[in-house]
Amino acid sequence: MALNSKMFIILALICAMANLSMAGDPDILTDFIEPPNFQGPIDGNFFTFTGMRSLVGAPFPTTFKVTKASMAEFPALNGQSVSYAVLQFPNGTVNPPHTHPRASELLFVLSGSLEVGFVDTTNKLFTQTLLQGDVFVFPKGLVHFQFNNDAKNPVVALSAFGSASAGTVSVPATVFNTTIDDQILALSFKTDVATIQKIKAGFSS
Repeated sequence: MALNSKMFIILALICAMANLSMAGDPDILTDFIEPPNFQGPIDGNFFTFTGMRSLVGAPFPTTFKVTKASMAEFPALNGQSVSYAVLQFPNGTVNPPHTHPRASELLFVLSGSLEVGFVDTTNKLFTQTLLQGDVFVFPKGLVHFQFNNDAKNPVVALSAFGSASAGTVSVPATVFNTTIDDQILALSFKTDVATIQKIKAGFSS
């Protein structure tokens, strides 16, 4: 029996919602993707990333630092739906509120203690104090942060992402370090233009 138009529309909407719920890196039809114009053989070297070696034995940074192994740095990740980042937090430093629009994040504390949290779509804040060996998940696309509030000890954490290119949208930088009109920001934050300009000045110094 032929489907009537209403039933067809309903089925189409259900299929569309199902596809959205599974959205992420697209599946690939080959074992791996060779980058265009790649020079050299595809061997073990292609599947090896040595960019983290610079962290071994190096002095600890004086400001918060992220060292990434994403598709941009490690082309073999294209199509594999995974990436890593090493996060180094000197005492008293923060990874400001941000989102990863294309991936959830699984954070593992290698050393130290870290305050973390995220805000869901109902504006509920979920926080936790993570100790060495703890793992915390930040759901995909939600605003989240990490903070080392220890006055003496640094923190090292490893983040795994469910995308080869998770993307990062920094809330403070996106709002105050772009060309959004000062009047719009002042109205949005229920303050005045002078205050907005003072905040913006902090990002340019």
